[in-house]
Amino acid sequence: MERERVRWGVLATGGIAASFTANLLDMPDAEVVAVASRSDASAKAFAERFGIPRAYGDWSSLAGDEDVDVVYVATPHSAHRAAAGLCLEAGRAVLCEKAFTLNSREAEELVTLARSRGLFLMEAMWMYCHPLIRKLKALVDDGAVGEVRTVQADFGLAGHLLPEARNGTLPPTHRLRDPAQGGGALLDLGVYPVSFAHLILGEPSEVTARAALSDEGVDLRTGMLLSWESGAHALLNCSIDAGTPVTASITGSQGRIDIPHGFFYPDRFVLHRDGREPQEFTAEAGDGPRDSLRHEAGEVMHRLRAGDTESPLVPLAGSLAVMRTLDAVRSVVGVRYPSER
Repeated sequence: MERERVRWGVLATGGIAASFTANLLDMPDAEVVAVASRSDASAKAFAERFGIPRAYGDWSSLAGDEDVDVVYVATPHSAHRAAAGLCLEAGRAVLCEKAFTLNSREAEELVTLARSRGLFLMEAMWMYCHPLIRKLKALVDDGAVGEVRTVQADFGLAGHLLPEARNGTLPPTHRLRDPAQGGGALLDLGVYPVSFAHLILGEPSEVTARAALSDEGVDLRTGMLLSWESGAHALLNCSIDAGTPVTASITGSQGRIDIPHGFFYPDRFVLHRDGREPQEFTAEAGDGPRDSLRHEAGEVMHRLRAGDTESPLVPLAGSLAVMRTLDAVRSVVGVRYPSER
């Protein structure tokens, strides 16, 4: 039986918006009907690139488009509260990129708004929707490694190698270094290791961190030690000025799980159990790195058809907990954004 098509609006026209839109266009039950940007030129160029029928040079027009079932918000995180809130106020369901917002206060405002309107809202934590991550989570929950003792994860990139770099460094106006855009390693990259630790252990009871800050006041690299009352802890790292292995591991009382490079969109992981041969789990054919976006979109459309207002894979309570942890890390290392002063 053919499933009812879900009509998408895309708010913003950057790289992640392009990747997500490309995935939507490959899905027979998805239709991209509109795109919005802060400029007509950007919206029209994006619409022409992807064959989208309507292009808006302002966010309000997209939010008010009655033909849109759900809006994908792909702005920098500093604008997530405003953009997602505008869409929710207009009665649109929302999938909002991560980090969910700048801070937990803004996240709570969005969740409260969505719940008061009875509207679907989900953070675009594509990692949680990946079939292999779901399999890993099920194995851990079933006791495959025993009681979890430690989690390790990192995500760092060499910013000086990005095309936008100038003279071996990212310019201060780049979104990764601009405080006004929520710049720094933590919200852009660190959200993945932190969310991974939350997926395995829940919200920590104690947060310790150290960071190297830029002249603009954002974190260039941050190391975190999260602790739980069970005695478990997580060692996490993120960076925008040095490439890291981008790996993760979970160690328990009876074994270990290792995820190689690209842990948040894995093509495989290895389960090591005491006294047994290692067991490798691999992704199905065709599940490449960016296919997590397709799984994420599929989860949203499944929930919309079911009439759900949130996803059990990416629950709003979990997104709020991650934001509280990110707030705690920033408080320890001394990063505050202009809108918080």
